[in-house]
Amino acid sequence: MNENKENFKPYISADKVLPEFTVTSILMGIILAVVFGAANAYLGLKVGMTVSASIPAAVISMGVIRVILRKNSILESNTVQTIGSAGESLAAGAIFTMPALFLWAEEGKIEMPGFMEITLIALFGGFLGVLFMVPLRKALIVEEHGVLPYPEGMACAEVLLAGEEGGANASTVFAGMGLGAAFKFIVDGIKLVPCDIDTPQLNGYAGQIGVEIYPALIGVGYICGPSISSYMFAGGIIAWLVLIPAVVFFGGNIDFETLGNANLAGMTIGQVYAENGAGAIWSNIIKYVGAGAIATGGVISLIKSLPLIVKTFGGAMKSLKNTSGGTEIRTDRDVKMPFVLGAILVLIILIWLVPVVPVNLLGAVLIAVFGFFFATVSSRMVGLVGSSNNPVSGMAIATLLMATFALKATGNTGMAGMTGAIAIGSIICIVAAIAGDTSQDLKTGYIVGATPAKQQVGELIGVLASGLAIAGVLSLLNKAWGFGSAEIPRTSGNFDEDDR
Repeated sequence: MNENKENFKPYISADKVLPEFTVTSILMGIILAVVFGAANAYLGLKVGMTVSASIPAAVISMGVIRVILRKNSILESNTVQTIGSAGESLAAGAIFTMPALFLWAEEGKIEMPGFMEITLIALFGGFLGVLFMVPLRKALIVEEHGVLPYPEGMACAEVLLAGEEGGANASTVFAGMGLGAAFKFIVDGIKLVPCDIDTPQLNGYAGQIGVEIYPALIGVGYICGPSISSYMFAGGIIAWLVLIPAVVFFGGNIDFETLGNANLAGMTIGQVYAENGAGAIWSNIIKYVGAGAIATGGVISLIKSLPLIVKTFGGAMKSLKNTSGGTEIRTDRDVKMPFVLGAILVLIILIWLVPVVPVNLLGAVLIAVFGFFFATVSSRMVGLVGSSNNPVSGMAIATLLMATFALKATGNTGMAGMTGAIAIGSIICIVAAIAGDTSQDLKTGYIVGATPAKQQVGELIGVLASGLAIAGVLSLLNKAWGFGSAEIPRTSGNFDEDDR
């Protein structure tokens, strides 16, 4: 599979037509899009990252189609994972920005965000993310084959190809789902075992170590591998054993009200630590240090990747000029470019006209321009490090910074400017997440011999299904635990109105 593009041949040849975009594959894909979207929304808020759903979706679809339905169709299974994985990516883009709206509503600063508001923002970002990947497909997936590995896309293709010899691999996934559900019921349902275990607090030392015993975390660590997992572990050690004790020891007086917590106004760091523990120091100080580190790392990554980004843009512009989408070769047939450009234009106009995104026409165009830029960055980045390690939250912070500067320059300040920044940031964040997922799915399709145009339509269907469900998922999570709580602590936009 790692051979260069000149010697590459797909598993299903271009002149062979098999069932691919069927009612069965569409319905299964929609169900998995909603399920994986909800699961990744919770996981991302719980542990601060999401995982690619393409591989489990492929295994589940392979088990159902081959074992239960007794059908031999690798392209149908590929369609299922294409549609199903869209839910995970849309959730990944939404959870790093939209919870801020719920937090502000709980504080009485704005009204609780409505289903229509969240749905429209999610759909705008999701549709743009898929459409932006259409002209990028040949530049990234075809021309860079053998250069960009796209780990989840390659692994998903291997799972599908292995499934041609039998669907027994699905039993492992279903067994894992059952064990995970049973463990979750024991821990969070009947609370027989505590989910969080903290070390005793030592006198004179503010550091503390805690462990969350969740099967999902074991799965995340296994998928990421020891290298990426060690980075995250090192970050936790630095935060809880070095930075928190240092802040408590050297911090002195800090105005916690300016940090967004009026309940701690007038208290010293020592008092806050004594009354609320190390967790209060983390939530009010350390997490902002982490956000700054993510933003800095994102800027450094963009600078280092600039030559590759310019090359990708050049390939995309060449594709726009030379590709009409009407080629007779099935495995090289994209959605027609006139439709892509027309749909992008319609979405720009809708972003301009819909009140939930407070921008003029120029602002809507800039959203599309920056969205295409981040879609390019995301698509190339996941090709190198995989979707599970796609720094969507870092892109969200960078986008929020740009959005707040732009809105303030145009006079949109206060809570109106803040909600506008979240809306703009959410759209671009979802664009980046969906574009990364779409590129992985297109790599899988390129290897197995799928029709790109059908995959791209499948991505749009997956975005529609998960976009209609994400508002309900976020509302249920907020009602069950509340964003920023111990159960779902990872939220991005927690800044005060004075910061505007």
